[in-house]
Amino acid sequence: MTYKTTSVSIIYINEDMINQRIDNFLQKKFKNVPKSMIYRIIRTGKIRINKKRIKPHYKLKIGDKLRIPPIKIMYKEKNSIFVTKYEKNLLNNILYEDNHLLIINKPSGIAVHGGSGINLGVIECFRKLRPLEKFLELVHRIDRDTSGVLMLAKKRKSLVLLHKQMREKKIQKKYLALVHGLWPISLRKISEPLLKTQLQNKQKKVSINKEGKPSETCFRIKKQYLFTTLVSITPKTGRTHQIRVHTLYAGHPILFDKRYGKRDLDSNIKNKTKINRLLLHATSINFLHPENGKKMHITAPLDVNFENYLNTLV
Repeated sequence: MTYKTTSVSIIYINEDMINQRIDNFLQKKFKNVPKSMIYRIIRTGKIRINKKRIKPHYKLKIGDKLRIPPIKIMYKEKNSIFVTKYEKNLLNNILYEDNHLLIINKPSGIAVHGGSGINLGVIECFRKLRPLEKFLELVHRIDRDTSGVLMLAKKRKSLVLLHKQMREKKIQKKYLALVHGLWPISLRKISEPLLKTQLQNKQKKVSINKEGKPSETCFRIKKQYLFTTLVSITPKTGRTHQIRVHTLYAGHPILFDKRYGKRDLDSNIKNKTKINRLLLHATSINFLHPENGKKMHITAPLDVNFENYLNTLV
């Protein structure tokens, strides 16, 4: 374990930083510093804005002069080697990047952010890979085991505009999933409310429930195999685990879904093949560029494992 003490830094707050609480801003900037230390240096007045002491809930304003004192940061050398594997993988999967956006083809098995026993996710890795970026945030999320298109914003203004598009349903995402059984040709839409609950192990579980949030998913058969179906999926809402729960509700869960799948069927397949990942992939995203309004269409190819498995099916 190594330590590094930063020098005094002065930051002038710009439009990409405004309206953030100072405690949240510092936690994002100093990922390796404990929250308790962040709050302590705020409470003791070592953090100054416009030469004045502030409270943790203070919201940054444009033009504010922020003074940050020297801070001792801890680095775990073991983790830096572990992160490097992710970094190389992520860098090789960049689909699009400009001054406003960063879009990647997220590999299966990598979380979008750290937490719940996960040291580092996509956002933490890219903040390390892009140290000069003053702002970098996830525009949306996809499950850890799902692969495919994931968009990050490099400016706060871009994030706000993209979230507005999401609320107005102007962003369209498409997925591919391999499901068990023969999907009915007539089943083109599922509109069942979804309720999210937290289990004792702090994991989230989603189920069909009248008290849940309205949810809608559209389906189209791409190809039918002997025992499975490749389905093109367009979620009209963006609920947690929506596609996985709606396919389960239809009686055709996604292959290798450890939470909502059919373990007996998956086990039979695992004995015959090496693949063991959730066969759900975010194939494309359509949106308007937040800077110039240009129509954007970004596609993400299937990874080798998913593609090779499809080629073995009859």
